[in-house]
This record gives sequence, structure tokens and C-alpha cells, in this order.
Amino acid sequence: MNLSISGHHVSVTPALRDYVTQKVERITRHFDHVIDMNVCLSVDKQGQKAEINVHVKGKDLFAQVSDDNLYAAIDLLVDKLDRQVIRHKDRSQGHQHEPPKRLLS
Repeated sequence: MNLSISGHHVSVTPALRDYVTQKVERITRHFDHVIDMNVCLSVDKQGQKAEINVHVKGKDLFAQVSDDNLYAAIDLLVDKLDRQVIRHKDRSQGHQHEPPKRLLS
């Protein structure tokens, strides 16, 4: 898995990088077919924003969250992405039905 963390109008400190890495590990625990993750942290007038783009086998997942605190935004972002990954995993595994039983005549 490739993890890319970038900042827009904010410097990505080692503490922030470790925090994001620690939180993103939760995603890989639920779904191990993650190919690539791109995290973008930004600060603007409205607040602090965290975005993530995850490339998994067969689909790209995207989540974006804004909050006053960057660490809280990262927490909300991971929660949102976790729900998307679990939903994708359930859909991709397929629900196997029992084969029709043969009718004995």
C-alpha cells in the first residue's frame, strides 16, 4: 500500500504524519486490497479540511471533511472512509445463494 500525505497551506509535521498513518491503518485492517491512498490536508478561511482518495481493487473511494480542528477532521474522515470501505467490501464479496434443490419426482 502506498500512502501519500500532502498539505495545502499547512506543513505536514512528523507528528501529524504519524497520526494520519496510525488512523489509516484501521482501514487496512478491514480491507487489505488497498492499492494506493492520497491524503490532502488543507487550511482555509472556513476551517481545516482533510481529503482522502483511496484506490482499491475495482473502485476509487473519496471522502472529504471540514472541521475547526485538523485532528478532529482526520478522525471524522477515517470514520467516513471506514463506512465506505466496509460497504464496498460487502458488495464486492457478493452474496452467494444456495443452489436450487433438485426436485425429486
